[in-house]
Parts: sequence; structure tokens; C-alpha cells
Amino acid sequence: MDLQKQTAPAAAAELRASDADRDRIADILRDALAEGRLTADEHAERVEGVLAAKTVGELDVFIRDLPAAHQRRAPHVPAPGRPAPGAIPAEPDDNVVAVFSSAVRKGRWRPGRRIHAYAIFGSVEIDLSEALFEYQQVMIRAISVFGNVEVRVPENVSLRGTGGGVLGNFEVDHLDAEDPYAPVVHVDGWSVLGNIEGRPKRGKLVADILDRVQRKVDKGLRKHLDH
Repeated sequence: MDLQKQTAPAAAAELRASDADRDRIADILRDALAEGRLTADEHAERVEGVLAAKTVGELDVFIRDLPAAHQRRAPHVPAPGRPAPGAIPAEPDDNVVAVFSSAVRKGRWRPGRRIHAYAIFGSVEIDLSEALFEYQQVMIRAISVFGNVEVRVPENVSLRGTGGGVLGNFEVDHLDAEDPYAPVVHVDGWSVLGNIEGRPKRGKLVADILDRVQRKVDKGLRKHLDH
């Protein structure tokens, strides 16, 4: 059976597949092998196809004849829109500035609600792939003049971008997390003879996205009740 020649529904099928999408399909195939629904040769053939697949539609073909593909999924709830004016303070919690130099924020750090990034003949990297999110909405204001600003987020965080360039490049991927309560990172900015980019970091997932926020809320509630 030539699985790759079967067609998938057009809408979501044309989206580019992520490493997380491939891992999900591989897990389903592994379970099907353990249940005896697939032979070892069939499993190997499909896994090879999964690794080579480029779109979500190509991935779905490999599990179409398995029960897991027909389980009802919860309806998708879109990520929250932009915060209302005044909902996030105008003053930044963190300034990342590179003037004829480079500046980096990465690792297990806590991004505030607003971050300003300035690259003037320099380079700024803001890597949120291992960040500890304490707020659902994070605003990043990026200005690049003959410089470069790169923003990286994990795949289970939503990403939005608004901006442009003057003889420069402004390119922010639109990313929707499956979890409607996942953080949303907004990248706003302008590039003048420079570059601003926002992209997911493939294969990176934040496991403790809102657990810490909930624990913080619970702790504050307990303190309030103790008084």
C-alpha cells in the first residue's frame, strides 16, 4: 500500500510539521506495533515515512487506518488576542541593548511582561525555550538599526508579530499552541537596514509553563487567608 499517495483534508494538512508532531505520530505507531495492529516491517516503513514527512497532512496518512486517528479531539480554542491598552505596563521589565556589541538572554530565566530589545550595529538574542513563564502575555518591543534581533520560543508557546522594515527585514512566524492557556509572546518592532526574526525552536517544549504561576497564586491566596 502506497500510503503517501493518499490525500489528507486540505486545511490543517498543509501546515508544516514540527518535531513534536512527528513524535506524536511515532508514539501512535509504537503503540500500534505493541498491540499487534502493525507488523514490524509495516512499523519500520511508516516510521521512515514519518521522519521524511514535511506537512501535518503527510503525517496523518500514516495513522489513518489506526483507532488513535479517529479519537475525537477537543475543539481548538484560539490563543488570547493582544492585551488591552494599559493591561501591560509601558515601562519594560528588562532592557536588552546591543550597540556595536551583542546581548543574550537565554537559559532558565524569568521574562517579565514587557521586554525592550535594541540592536544598533549589534546583535540581540532572546531565547525563551527554557524560560520560566510567570505571565501568559509577554510583549517584546524590538528595534533594529543596522543590527539583528532574534527571538526564539518553544513549540508549545503561541507567537505573534506586528511590525515592518525600512530597507530591512521583519519576519515573525505565527504559532498557535494547542493549550489555550499557554503563554503568548508578541514581538512588535521595526527594522531599519537590519533584521528582526521570531521563530519556534524546534523540538523545545516548556513543561512547567503555568504550574509555577498557579503555585504562586495559591501561595498568595494562602497568605491572604492566614491574615
